[in-house]
Amino acid sequence: MHPVGRIGRHRLERPLGSGAFATVWLAHDPELRAPVAVKVLAENWAHRLDVRERFLTEARLLRRAASSRVVQVYDLGELPDRRPYFVMEYADGGTLADLSAGGALPVREALALTAEAARGAAALHEAGIVHRDIKPSNVLLRTAPDGSRRVLLADLGLAKSLAQASGLTLAAGSAGYRPPEQAEPGAGVDERADVYSLGAVGYELLTGTVPGPPGKVVPPGRLRPDLGGDVARAVLRALEPDRTRRWPSALAFADALDELAGTAPVRAARRRDGVRAGLTAVRLALAAVLAATAAAVTATAVLHRGGPAGETVPVADATGRVTLRVPAGWGRELRASGWDPRALGLAAGHEPGLVVAGDLSRWTDPGAPVDGVFAGVVAHGGITAKVRALAHPGCRYRGARTFAGTRWHGLVRTWGGCPDGGSFTECALVPAGGPARPQVYVQLRERGAGGAADGVLRSLRVA
Repeated sequence: MHPVGRIGRHRLERPLGSGAFATVWLAHDPELRAPVAVKVLAENWAHRLDVRERFLTEARLLRRAASSRVVQVYDLGELPDRRPYFVMEYADGGTLADLSAGGALPVREALALTAEAARGAAALHEAGIVHRDIKPSNVLLRTAPDGSRRVLLADLGLAKSLAQASGLTLAAGSAGYRPPEQAEPGAGVDERADVYSLGAVGYELLTGTVPGPPGKVVPPGRLRPDLGGDVARAVLRALEPDRTRRWPSALAFADALDELAGTAPVRAARRRDGVRAGLTAVRLALAAVLAATAAAVTATAVLHRGGPAGETVPVADATGRVTLRVPAGWGRELRASGWDPRALGLAAGHEPGLVVAGDLSRWTDPGAPVDGVFAGVVAHGGITAKVRALAHPGCRYRGARTFAGTRWHGLVRTWGGCPDGGSFTECALVPAGGPARPQVYVQLRERGAGGAADGVLRSLRVA
């Protein structure tokens, strides 16, 4: 086993991510005097010649693309234990998955980012390569010398040359982003497969939700009522199950998105107020709300149009495991399709959860006034430490307290005086007087000073 610390001349600093086949490290190159990313084949696959060849093929394909829109490969090498590695440029801005963790982005930003990713795919296609696994986590962001943001395609582990793709015998791609022709071995793919995946990326950036299976995609305008019809049609055309009805190329899709981005309304500037780090913290605090997995395709449901003061209404997630009661004015729109605890830095997975609010289109915008609550089950990891680390820049921290109900007890932290004039309440709950599982993460947003939190928490039940 190669000792962690150095690979070739590169000094390892920290892991950036691991998958089934490889680990990527952030490293320092003393010759380039710059940070780089080093991808190393996993030790348990080193003996498999087919996996080794696929790993090396990724590096060669990236090199062959030779585009500023695709991650650049600087070098190839081999460890003393014969595991191959390759050295790439480091993307310091994270991924589109990181950027969109807090839900839907402003329309213009989502369109522009998707268009840039599409131009990266077009560069691959021009080099005779189809990616086959475009998704937000494979679209990287790098800060350019002038401070602007570059969009880079990465991770070609599933890529094949277009000449070979017609004879594929193995289904590939990720659920939610995979076109129907990739799900059937031997169906053959061309660049329109990547167009479908790009449409799924754009859909997620615009709605905060991964689209459903091919042919069963909920129109994005139902999830985001302020979305223009032209934008919705452009994205749905990319997501056509019949590839002959999709955009004919990634470049054509990019051109259409750029044109739409030029006419898209700019959302309130307050979304971008403050330093980027502050916005990232807010998005982390909101991340749980719409970070559903590919299986989470339930549309927004209209539940209740209002009621007398003091009236509460029951809501439940799609599995029926999570139930609670909320003020009637909050119970107008519901998404009950679950969440991914990875949004808060916990173990990834698809757990029961729901978000209910008076207007869900405002939920992930920290500058928009809205009343509502998110509740999600946490199966693994410690939620209390994560809630302690949350912050809401621009709001006034009111402090922490202990909630002690008949069913739940735990940490409650509150903020008031927020830019929207409202308050945030963040909660980490565990069963009262019983086993430590399940844990529940709860977030409440209230217009004004708040006061509904304890009633909602007392009503919470997890089957």
